[in-house]
Amino acid sequence: MLSGFGIEGQLKLKAASVLLVGVGGLGCPALQYLTAAGVGKIGIIDDDLVDASNLQRQVVFKPEDVGSPKATTAANRMVQHNPNVSFQPYPERLEQEKALEIFSLYDIILDGSDNFETRYLVNDACVILNKPLVFGAIYKFSGQLSVFNFENGPTYRCLFPEPPGVDALPSCADAGVLGVLPGVIGTLQALEAIKLITGIGEVMSGRVLLFDALGQKFNELKLSPVPENQELTAFPGYTFDSCCKKLPHSNPLEINEIESADLVKMMKGNPHLVIIDVRETWERELECIHPSLHIPLGSFYDDSPPRTLPRSLDKEIVIYCKAGIRSHNACKVLSDLGYTKLYNLSGGMMRWHSENMPLALPRGE
Repeated sequence: MLSGFGIEGQLKLKAASVLLVGVGGLGCPALQYLTAAGVGKIGIIDDDLVDASNLQRQVVFKPEDVGSPKATTAANRMVQHNPNVSFQPYPERLEQEKALEIFSLYDIILDGSDNFETRYLVNDACVILNKPLVFGAIYKFSGQLSVFNFENGPTYRCLFPEPPGVDALPSCADAGVLGVLPGVIGTLQALEAIKLITGIGEVMSGRVLLFDALGQKFNELKLSPVPENQELTAFPGYTFDSCCKKLPHSNPLEINEIESADLVKMMKGNPHLVIIDVRETWERELECIHPSLHIPLGSFYDDSPPRTLPRSLDKEIVIYCKAGIRSHNACKVLSDLGYTKLYNLSGGMMRWHSENMPLALPRGE
């Protein structure tokens, strides 16, 4: 018997209910471990069908499942692992109209979704109903984990106040993920759900765990609650089609991409080069390229341009973010404002790291 857990902890698990939003890369390992742990009731909401491309990371499914609904297929398979658990599949898209009704049936919500629209909807529903939310996200070789809306703690909107522009969202080809990574983050999500249920350990509320798979490193970010984000009583009027804002650029534009090594050379030869970091504050606090200005991408939504932008429209400007997607979008916006010498750091900080580039850049004479 596990010391500090015992029969009492197991009975708490049996009496608990968890809703998984999405049974993809994150949801599959979370589902497996929650099932094995003996959580009494598990809901699974996912409108997708199993695809052959899912099999390298969505380990609940088998080749013969291709074309089958994920929610019902996963539920049927997990019954074989633990027939004492009650499974409720929802093979449908999570919609605002039904979110509160479904969420109200569960103690804890575990978000394994892969898009911003769903993440904001899940967060807002949890805030309205005062349900703890176990959050996980993955991108290429990195992952994030936190628990939101727990005992007056931060919400997802305290981390990301506004949805990104629709053009800032990566395509499937651009995004991708190392197959084993969702196993790491999804398993940690299951652990947080078990801690919430049983009361053991320290819940990841007020903290964001950042995992770098390539460096096998964990970092932790402190996150403070923003009172206005904890006071939702109704959905703030968005729809799935309008949740992510369209950034104000008019014409298609081919952005100049600059490689990491070329930026280092450019800095040596141009002491007046301006580098702009468009990531969120918490990302910059972990590390950034020096010297650089910090203008989060959300500032580009404002009616007037950020005051810290260079006044000269022919100034050479290099913009960077985590992976080169947000910065690409910022370049488009600045082009509409009349800036003519814009460069997007190809691959962002992720490639910068992989190529062992310095964080402090030398200035030219």
